[in-house]
Amino acid sequence: MKKLFCTLVVLLTVTQLVTAQSNEGWTSLFDGKTLNGWKKITGSADYKIEGDAIVGITVPNSPNTFLVTEKEYGDFVLELEVKIEDTTSNSGVQLRSHYNPEMNNGRGGKGRVYGYQYELDPSSRRWTGGLYDEARREWLYPLSLNPGAQHAFKLGEYNKVRVECIGNTIKTWVNGQSAAYVIDTVDKKGFIALQVHAIPKPEEAGEKIYWRNIRIQTSNIKPAAFSKGIYVADFIPNMLTPYEKSDGWKLLFDGKTSSGWVGAYKTAFPAKGWEIKDGTLSVLASNGTESTNGGDIVTQEEYSAFDLSFDFKFTPGANSGVKYFVTLTEKNAGSAIGLEYQILDDTLHPDAKLGRDGDRTLASLYDLIKADKQKRFIHQPGGWNTGRIVVTPDNHVIHYLNGLKVLEYDRGSATFRDLVAQSKYKVWKDFGEAPKGYILLQDHGNAVSFRSIKIKALK
Repeated sequence: MKKLFCTLVVLLTVTQLVTAQSNEGWTSLFDGKTLNGWKKITGSADYKIEGDAIVGITVPNSPNTFLVTEKEYGDFVLELEVKIEDTTSNSGVQLRSHYNPEMNNGRGGKGRVYGYQYELDPSSRRWTGGLYDEARREWLYPLSLNPGAQHAFKLGEYNKVRVECIGNTIKTWVNGQSAAYVIDTVDKKGFIALQVHAIPKPEEAGEKIYWRNIRIQTSNIKPAAFSKGIYVADFIPNMLTPYEKSDGWKLLFDGKTSSGWVGAYKTAFPAKGWEIKDGTLSVLASNGTESTNGGDIVTQEEYSAFDLSFDFKFTPGANSGVKYFVTLTEKNAGSAIGLEYQILDDTLHPDAKLGRDGDRTLASLYDLIKADKQKRFIHQPGGWNTGRIVVTPDNHVIHYLNGLKVLEYDRGSATFRDLVAQSKYKVWKDFGEAPKGYILLQDHGNAVSFRSIKIKALK
């Protein structure tokens, strides 16, 4: 009996030691009994404690409501569990966020929370784990950028949330699956908050969101492994993270020189018509026609399957484009020939009304396929947009605009060839089907700027 007692004592001691080690450096933000350390602001949704969870309950006629920590946090790892029972109960967890008592809250009152938000989205869109910028820039990382994580969240069950905010890096996980990866410099610290979203219909009142096991680590932080091959939304211009470099990404524009670029049909970079200044590569305004000033520029390397990302900013009424699979064999008098991601001011440029069914509008495959986009995802003249073109080894092509997929097609398919046969490109044999080609930035006579041009070869 004495030997058994000693064994039990040893086992208990070992268990306590393991538990202490597993909790080392972690602080609970919720004691399981009270809302000590938290305060409610901006709205009138209810927060109460049920069992071991904080429960947020929707109410009618209220703006977004937040239960915020009384402390602010800078670098940290946050973990918690969350359960949502209804597909309409959109919610989120604020990170490094702030409160402005003078900001309009959208419901006729004053006071609004703004800052990074870990999205909780139980709808068919499935963007849980994406990163939103509440009451400011909106979407930084729609989870459409990482479709492999879109099914990680489970409705009606507790889900494990993990967020790392370390320096300029924010990474998220959903149930252990890598989700969003963002590099940003806007907020270094702020409060954490649990959101109950405003509801559009009175009958949606009474819906609940549950949070439990909320804990934070602010020292001895050890970043968790992040899955390979996930797109990084990097808001520091012309910079690659070590993660991206190890994943095969490279910059096509270094932010300072024209290295890697030449004029189309030329052996050197144009002596006029283009400018490199303040980290941007800009085509200068001339007379609004194709390639009559500096002319198009192309990469010195050719690419087949690839993931291409680029930031662009256009002036009012501007027209330009990013072309791919450019072969330079056609010797066209105007712009060089290739598949084109259209850059256009849809509001002011007349080309938006030409072509067929809007296939010359922003982010469209020019003269072939219209981009299906929402106005809220378009940053208007003067604002930076992020374009992305993905071409897989089996010739499936996707266009993105500011993180949202806007079109996809299969290069060389019967459907693709039918579209070409109805377009201005029908005069070019096997248009858009070259096994490889150059990347091109177009001179269409309007002022347009580029930066953060990066590419990854796909195998």
